[in-house]
Amino acid sequence: MDSAHVDDVPTRYAEFAEFEVRARTPVYLAWARGIAEDPATCALIERLPRLKRQPALVFASARYAGAPETEDYAAFRDFVHAHWAQIERIALTHSTQTNEAKRCAVLLPFLSLLPGPLSLVEMGASAGLCLYPDRYTYRYSLDGGETHDLRPADPPPGAPVLACDLRDGVPLPRSFPEVVHRGGVDLSPIDPASHDSRAWLRSLIWPGQQSERVPRLDAALDIAAADPPRIIAGDLVEKLEASVAACPAGSTPVVFHTAVLGYLEPPARAEFVRRVTALDCVWISVEGVTLLPDIAEQVPESIRRHKGIFVVAVGGRPLATAHGHGDWVRALDMP
Repeated sequence: MDSAHVDDVPTRYAEFAEFEVRARTPVYLAWARGIAEDPATCALIERLPRLKRQPALVFASARYAGAPETEDYAAFRDFVHAHWAQIERIALTHSTQTNEAKRCAVLLPFLSLLPGPLSLVEMGASAGLCLYPDRYTYRYSLDGGETHDLRPADPPPGAPVLACDLRDGVPLPRSFPEVVHRGGVDLSPIDPASHDSRAWLRSLIWPGQQSERVPRLDAALDIAAADPPRIIAGDLVEKLEASVAACPAGSTPVVFHTAVLGYLEPPARAEFVRRVTALDCVWISVEGVTLLPDIAEQVPESIRRHKGIFVVAVGGRPLATAHGHGDWVRALDMP
């Protein structure tokens, strides 16, 4: 969705069910639909600050507290009401720092076109797993057909294979970028070597997707732990310039973010855009289709109607749409 700020809890959970989890995770579909029609549970969620009411955070917090992964909403509801104090505490002290390494499969076709060497600077970096696009192996399919594997010359042990469908003319990357710096900003950077942090990140993976995503998460965390990125703790708007200033001379700074700006209030988003466009850097955004108004205006209305779709923009120019977790990327107007 375009924003993590939740005022109308029933509507937000109904939309989460319809546009984000339907046909993807039956457990979350049942939970979201149930809450949307359950005033008592909505009342509990409404006690949380706006940013903490988002379905992904509430559901992950419940699972972290031990909620059964069942499609029986009544059983889930009973657990939530019995353990609300614990769930509330978890939600207040954690955030949806979903760190999906597979999003690198969406970024790589655009990163590979930039003049190197590159300094990667991620906003909302979490554990920084999207800062290693040159360390993963990729299996790209072209419009669902012919497949092409792209492997680093010396892949780390256990490096995950990221599968992604390139559609409607997105170019197949021919090589990996040379990356000389990996940094960024996060309110609460995650230590990729921390057992507790790993457990929380696993809780953010949706039910029914663990068999594919948990091994990928663990492998990517091992890569990051072996060569930790330089993540600055703080607000991404206020620390933007400092994070770019840390890039070594002679490199191309690339400021990027994926599904992050929805956690900012609209004025803060506008201020971030003002600041990033004033910097001498390449700016790549992968955000909800209507989240950034100047970018949304350049996207056909027929696409803007599809909530849950992401737009890949370079320098504020939309070039592609993408799946939120990196399953596919489709060209809009490739150069």
